[in-house]
Parts: sequence; structure tokens; C-alpha cells
Amino acid sequence: MSAKGDYYEILGVARDVDHDGVRRAYRALAMKYHPDRNPGDAGAEAKFKEITEAYSVLSDEQKRGAYDRFGHAGLNGGVDFSGVGIGDILSQFQDMFADFFGGFQPQGGRRRAPDRGQDVRVEATISLKDAFTGCKHEVSVDGHVPCEGCGASGAKAGSKPERCGQCGGRGQVSTQRGFITFASTCGRCRGRGEVIKEPCETCQGVGYLEKRRTVLVSFPPGIDTGQRLRVPAQGMPGPPDAPPGDLYVDVNVGADERLERQGNDLIARESLSFSQAALGTTLEVSLPDGSPVAVEVRAGTQPGQVLSLKGSGMPVVNRRGRGDLHVVFSVTVPKKVSKKARQLLEALDAELGRPE
Repeated sequence: MSAKGDYYEILGVARDVDHDGVRRAYRALAMKYHPDRNPGDAGAEAKFKEITEAYSVLSDEQKRGAYDRFGHAGLNGGVDFSGVGIGDILSQFQDMFADFFGGFQPQGGRRRAPDRGQDVRVEATISLKDAFTGCKHEVSVDGHVPCEGCGASGAKAGSKPERCGQCGGRGQVSTQRGFITFASTCGRCRGRGEVIKEPCETCQGVGYLEKRRTVLVSFPPGIDTGQRLRVPAQGMPGPPDAPPGDLYVDVNVGADERLERQGNDLIARESLSFSQAALGTTLEVSLPDGSPVAVEVRAGTQPGQVLSLKGSGMPVVNRRGRGDLHVVFSVTVPKKVSKKARQLLEALDAELGRPE
């Protein structure tokens, strides 16, 4: 105890300070060193414990009187926060923090919102056409569903959960450590505040059953492999009075026989005859949804040449605009030709001459 600092000096107040002065000093320091405002800062956490310990003594008339007369020895070793978990401290002084911080809910507080249900992740594969136009598909989700036999209460039909006698329905029990009382989750009801004496025969008192269900998921136009969709409230059910978790869908877009995809761009590969490449022509390239795009092939198009059409590619997901369509040309050389075709090609070769 000899290593402890003077409580008045810790709070930075005079020894004759009144109760309101103690509160004001502590409030300013608590806001500065609160763990939620200094995550991962061990020094701030230690300082927060120190000022809270000082406040717990100087804000209590009886403890302050004993401290003023006998120092730390007058407290009989009953006030020492150095070895106490920060969650226990925040839980013990929750009401005070709420008053100081205008409703700010500290970590580890007793009045927590009910835990939400677990999130669920599934994978879904759609076609390039569906990714192009957008679609709705059902995905299967394995997990808990509320038991219809007991309405998710876990209690046998005709009965209901009873208030826990160990915690009085509060879900927490108190333990004394010196001058300080700390709260912890009730071991009997596990924080629910209720116990089930007659469990439901269908779900064995759990309140939920394992079952496969389907969820209708909307895939926006332009969705791509590797992207993830969030479907709110379609995950696992939460505890009583708590919201369910969310469903996350990892998207995979299947390959297409005619088109390749690179981001928001599409790549089509078209084969031309020698005459089409030399003279030029007009082709139609079908987009993933089957709609045609006219492609003007210029005379003298070479093998491997690429023609890009702006704005004819994939939609940009959740935004305006589209990518581009790139048409890559190849020239087909016949493996066999007729006698007449050979004569014509020889004449053409003589007319065109050899390339330089």
C-alpha cells in the first residue's frame, strides 16, 4: 500500500474540496482515460483504474473520513483496483458513467442490449447472364429455426419459463470484494433471468431446431465473383428479445461459353474469313442476355486486331455506366480448297503480289 499515490493528488484536487468538486475532477479525467477512448493503451487503462479507485474513496463520506484520518491504512486494504479487471470496474460504476457521459454505455456494463444471433455465410453461383441483368435466386441456409412447438421459449406446451431464483430474474449475481460489489453473469440461468423446469419435448428446451431453409437473395446487375452480399436479419435467430444475425452470400459468377469477363469489360472472339477481313463486313455479337450488338469490321482487319465498343460491357454494380466490349478477331484459313477456289486464289495472289 505504501506505493499508492495520494488520492487527492491523483484527482488533482485540494484536500478541502467538496463532493461536487470531486465529481467534476473525476469526470474530466475519466473522459480522458476511459478504455473505450484509448483502445489497447495499457497506460491509460492503469490510469483509469487509479483515478476510479481514488474517486470511489473520496466520493464516499465514510471512506473519505477514514482516509483523511489514517491514510490508506484506514481503509483496511479494502480498496485496491490494481488487480481488478477493467470490465468489473466498468460494470460496478455503470450508472455513474452513464450520468457522466450522457448515456454513454461503457464496455462490460451490466445493462447490455441482448446479444444478436450469429451471422451466416453461404456461397452462391450464378450465370454471367444473371450477373449481367441482375436476378433473384433462392439460397439454402442450414441452421436454427424457432421451435413451433414452444414458440422458441423452450418450455413445454402449457408451461412457461420461470424466474431464476438465484439471480431474481436479473441475469446477474453480485459478489463482494472488500468495499466494492461486483456483478457477474448468473451461472444457473446463464444471464437469461429465467429457467425452464419443463422443457419442450420437440426441441429439448433449446427453443430452436436444426433445419434447412431458403432465402430469396437479390443479385444486382454487374455483381462479380468474390463480392459479398449482406441480407439483414436472415442469419441465426438471437436469444429472446434479441435480433437475428445477418446472412452473407459470397458470389461466384460461372464461365460463359461465348464471352469472357475481365472486371466490367467483356471479351468476344470472332473468326473472319479472308474475304471478310480483306473487304470488311458487319457482324452481330450477342451480349450475355442475348441482345445483339452490331460490329463494323473494317476492310483490312488483321488477325489479333481488337475492336472496342464503349459502354457495351457489364453494368457497374450499384452505379451508373457499363464497361466495354472488346472484340478480338482471328482469320480462318481453309484447310482444303476446291480446284476453282485454288485458281481464284492464285489469281488473287498474282494480283496482290507478295508482302514486303
